[in-house]
Amino acid sequence: MAKHPQTDAPDSGPPPATARRRVATATIVGSALEWYDFYLYASMAALVFGKIFFPQTDDTAGTMAAFATFAAGFLARPLGGIMFGHLADRIGRRNVLIITFVLMGVSTGLIGLLPTYESVGVMAPAALVVLRILQGLGSGAEYASAAVVAYEHADENRRGRQGAWPALGLNLGLLLSSLTVTVLTTMDEEVLLDWGWRVPFVASFALAGVGLWVRRRVPESSDFQATKKKQEQEAAPQLPFVTLLRKQRRGLVVVLAVSLGYNALSYIFKTFSLAYLSDFQDVSASVGAFGITLASATAIVTVPLFGWASDRFGSRKVLAVGGVASALFAFPFFVLLDTQNSVVIWVCLIIATGVLAPMMFAPQGAFLSRQFPADVRVSGVGTGREIGAAVSGGLAPLAALAIVGASATNATWGVSLILVAGAVVVVLGAAFDRGAHPTPPA
Repeated sequence: MAKHPQTDAPDSGPPPATARRRVATATIVGSALEWYDFYLYASMAALVFGKIFFPQTDDTAGTMAAFATFAAGFLARPLGGIMFGHLADRIGRRNVLIITFVLMGVSTGLIGLLPTYESVGVMAPAALVVLRILQGLGSGAEYASAAVVAYEHADENRRGRQGAWPALGLNLGLLLSSLTVTVLTTMDEEVLLDWGWRVPFVASFALAGVGLWVRRRVPESSDFQATKKKQEQEAAPQLPFVTLLRKQRRGLVVVLAVSLGYNALSYIFKTFSLAYLSDFQDVSASVGAFGITLASATAIVTVPLFGWASDRFGSRKVLAVGGVASALFAFPFFVLLDTQNSVVIWVCLIIATGVLAPMMFAPQGAFLSRQFPADVRVSGVGTGREIGAAVSGGLAPLAALAIVGASATNATWGVSLILVAGAVVVVLGAAFDRGAHPTPPA
């Protein structure tokens, strides 16, 4: 892929070492804590929420209802991406990172305090949906803001590595949540359903305090400052979302395609697989949870590796290779899960979630950010990515569960076809990469 040395580096040069460390800490730690909240909900939707919020249904229907609340959060993410992306391009990336983190932490903590269906009836699942929607609003701007901050503070030859920081934080959050779920699933089921599931949600109040302190120390990027100064000098109207739709539609389509494909693959790999193993293969929930833990630990190593590869070979190439490899693994994925052998299942989840998903995710920080100029960068990444996540990430596990549940033999070939389709869309998105945009002069 052609390099753009004249456009990829900020005009002001590399930021000071202190600023770089603060950005790294805020991006990685903040993203880890925020996505810990998000994935914790996903795991509990697969394993617990159907039983305590939808007990009037059978196990499969209850799990589907719980996944529907999971999808509700995804449907809220585009609104969060549009609204907070617009704000990030107007008032600054740092301010939005703080707002979304507080929103995510508080709503997650409140989930742990909810009464069950047995206590208050339909008010319990209704409140769960409301809090899940608030989670979705917060997470809708998280990745875009964090990725753009990392990208805009990077030196020219480190765009891929620093753009991968949010992906590293995300996998640290997944590791933390999967470790938590692994511990919870070793509890007696009665204890887990009574109060055990609440503990990690309530703990989010404390984690939010840590993340807030970290993110308050994030410096604003020179790209945003230069854009803001230029707009003030020219008295230009500051309507990032409108500008995005009028002038940056190609970049928006590229981001949307990558997001559609990646999220379908990722959430079937790491969310639907848990429900499939426990509901259709009679495999202990702790086996799948521990497999995701091992995969997350692997991803902590592979994400920086693929970030480096993005700088060495180009983020477009790394992204496309990940898509092709995922398509090839779509059918073997379920063959390995169907063995019901714990070690084989762990290896399968490590390949899918620890290697293939990071191969597609690590390059996205640099790849998606460079599709847009600085004045609409967060809006573009947030809008395209979160619309794609809402459509495929929220609905793909639900569709997969419906496909398998409707089959008399619990056949999975239809789910494998969804994985292949997602991989093809990722490759197509990578093929239409438009390259980097120049940084406005300070």
